[in-house]
Amino acid sequence: MARVAGVDLPKQKRVDVALTYLYGVGRNNVKEILGKLNGAITPETKVKDLTESQVGLLNNLLTKEYKVEGELKRVLQAHIHRYIEIGSWRGVRHRRNLPVRGQRTKTNARTRRGRRKTVGGGKSAAAAPKK
Repeated sequence: MARVAGVDLPKQKRVDVALTYLYGVGRNNVKEILGKLNGAITPETKVKDLTESQVGLLNNLLTKEYKVEGELKRVLQAHIHRYIEIGSWRGVRHRRNLPVRGQRTKTNARTRRGRRKTVGGGKSAAAAPKK
């Protein structure tokens, strides 16, 4: 099993598909990565057929030139904290746990806002007789 950037790649998949299992690596990045290796690894190669030297080449290239996995997640989290600290609109939305990119919140937005919270006493409290 090939372990690249701390992630075990699936053995039966092609290299170009398996590399997309890394956080921060998409299809375009895979083309770029395999192009930089100058044909040392072809996209059609299965992960189980990679040699140790090829896995080492992939690891070296990814650690030197790309931010993937934990490092990328830390960078993105730092950006969010910076927005919160400077008090930008995006930071305020993050702080309040609301949608950041202009989506409506009157309806929907349940993923960000959580389950519905019932407000008020309901019908039974309103219908109680007054003395």
